[in-house]
Amino acid sequence: MNEINDLVKERLKKLEAIKAAGVEPFGGKFPKESFIGSLAQNFEENKKIRTAGRIAAMRLMGKTTFCDLKDETGRIQLYVKLDHLAQTGVLELFHLLDIGDIIGVEGELFKTRTGEITIRVDSFRLLAKSLRPMPEKWHGLKDVEARYRHRYLDLLSNDEVKDIFKKRSLIIRSIRRVLDEKGYLEVETPMMHPIPGGAAGKPFKTHHEALDIDLFLRVAPELYLKRLLVGGFDKVYEVNKSFRNEGISTRHNPEFTMLEVYTAYQDVNDVMDLTEELVKKTAEEVFGSLVLTSGDAVLDLSRWDRISFAEIMKDNFGIKPEDPVEVWIEKLKKKGHVFTSKDGKDISRTQIINIVGELLEPGTGLSKKENRPFFVTDYFTELCPLAKKKKDNPHISERFELYIGGMEVANGYSELNDPIDQRERLTAELREQGKEHQAGVLDEDFILALEHGMPPAGGLGIGIDRLVMLLTNQPSIREVILFPQLKKES
Repeated sequence: MNEINDLVKERLKKLEAIKAAGVEPFGGKFPKESFIGSLAQNFEENKKIRTAGRIAAMRLMGKTTFCDLKDETGRIQLYVKLDHLAQTGVLELFHLLDIGDIIGVEGELFKTRTGEITIRVDSFRLLAKSLRPMPEKWHGLKDVEARYRHRYLDLLSNDEVKDIFKKRSLIIRSIRRVLDEKGYLEVETPMMHPIPGGAAGKPFKTHHEALDIDLFLRVAPELYLKRLLVGGFDKVYEVNKSFRNEGISTRHNPEFTMLEVYTAYQDVNDVMDLTEELVKKTAEEVFGSLVLTSGDAVLDLSRWDRISFAEIMKDNFGIKPEDPVEVWIEKLKKKGHVFTSKDGKDISRTQIINIVGELLEPGTGLSKKENRPFFVTDYFTELCPLAKKKKDNPHISERFELYIGGMEVANGYSELNDPIDQRERLTAELREQGKEHQAGVLDEDFILALEHGMPPAGGLGIGIDRLVMLLTNQPSIREVILFPQLKKES
C-alpha cells in the first residue's frame, strides 16, 4: 500500500508540473478517426492516421521511445523520436506521461524490421492523466473480489473479461433480432409495482413520498405483459431487469436480467419450439456452432429432449400428483429426506413440491442427458398458479422448465386465461402464505383485465444471465454481470 501511495504522490507531482506548463491534463475533444484494431486490418505504408487510447507500456531506448497504445479494439506500437518532440516543444510533457495515461496521437503507419505495425508519432495530446498505477502492470487483475468490485480495472487488464461482455451484448442483440423478425413488439413495463406478482420471490420494498404509497421492485413483468394481450397486442416481449430480495450465489444475483415473451393464440408446445429456436440461432450467430464447451463437458445444442416431471416424481419417489400430502411426506421420508416445518406449521403441498424441485435441480437425476438441453414438462398444477391445467388431468399443468448443463435456464407455459380459476388459485396461494385476509395482496386489476377476455397464449421467461453463463462457459453469474451485488467492503 505504501508503494502505491508513493506512486500516486509521484503522479500528483507530474500533474502539477503539467498544469504549470500551461497544459490541460484532462483534455477536451479529440476526434478519433480510427480504432486501433482497424489500423492493422487496413494497413497502408505511410498512411496518415489519428487515433487515441491508453498507454499500456513504455520502453525507453536511447533517443527513441516505444509505447503500446490500447483501446477496446486492440493494441498498437508507437514509435516516438525524442529529438522530434524537442523540436516541437513537447519533450518535457512527454517525460511527464505514465502508463495508464490517455493520449491522442497523429502520425504515419509503418512496419518495423520485425514486421510489427507501428505508428510514427508526429504529435500527441494528453487527454487524461492517470493518477493511479494500472493493476499488476497490465498482466491481469487476479483477485476475484477486486475484479468484481473494481470492474473497470478488470476490463482494462483482462481482455478475455471484456470479450465476455461483448458476447453478452451480441447474445441479447441476436435474441432481439429473431423476435423482431417474427413480428414481436418490444415493450417496457413498470419496474415499481403496487402489488408484487408474476413469480415466486421476496420483493424489495420502497416508498413513494408524493403518493404516500409503498411500492415493490418487480419480481417479474408477467402480469403487466399479459395485460397487453388483453389490450390487443398479439406478440410482445421485454428484456427486463427484475429483483428478488433473496440469497446470492454463483447462480443468483438480487438484480438480474430476464427475457419474457408472450404470444397470443399459442400454447406451451409452441413456446418450447420458440425457446429452442432462440437458443440455437443465438449460439450459431454469436459462436458459429451448436457444440460448445461447458465446464469439463461438451454441450450439444443440436439435440433437445422433453421429459415429464410427473414421471420423474413417480419413478424417483413413487409420488403421483393426486396423492394426499401425508403420502408425499411418507414417501419422501423413505427416500431419506428430513422435513422441518417453520414455527410449528404444517408443511404445505406447495412447499413439498418446491423441496422436490430443489432436490432435482442440481442434477435432475438425468445426468446422462446433461450434455444437451431438455425440457421438463407436466408439472403439478399446484406449483403453477398462472398456467393452464391439462384437459385430461387437472392435477398437471401445461408448463415446462428448460435445463441446460444441469441448470434451469427458462420457464414457460400455456397461460391461464380463465379469470374465475385464476382468482381461486391466487387466493389459495395467499391462503397457504397466511395472507388471504390482508387487504391489497391480490392483484384485482389483473383479474379485472382477465374478465375482459385474454386470448389463449403461450408465455416464456429466459434467464439472460444464466444463458450467457452457459454460452460463454462461465462458472459464476458474477462473471457475466458487469457490476454484481457484493457485500459491503470492510
